[in-house]
Amino acid sequence: MNKNQVNEFVFLFRQPALNLSPEGQRELQKKWMDWVGGIAAQGKLASNGIHLAAEGSVLKAGGVVTDGPFVEIREILGGFIVVKADTMDDAITLAHGCPGIDVGGSVEIRTAFA
Repeated sequence: MNKNQVNEFVFLFRQPALNLSPEGQRELQKKWMDWVGGIAAQGKLASNGIHLAAEGSVLKAGGVVTDGPFVEIREILGGFIVVKADTMDDAITLAHGCPGIDVGGSVEIRTAFA
């Protein structure tokens, strides 16, 4: 990676299924909005990404389709955003403070290629 080049990284948010009260959901949503807003305020948010539903389907070889959520999976892919950073280390620094980590989730960080 060129030292002067800004790169894009995808943050994939994985989290356990949560059963929060409506107030707990509002509080967590505010933490997410504040955290993403802080990244945007630094000029490092490339895309808001999207929030994903917990339910879905998976297409497997042979045309087999299974429905979710999947009991064998402890975490769900909750959504993603795209950020701008100079290096992977800089992207990891931006990922710190993610509210999903506080509720037992994780942030997977990957370099994005156009």
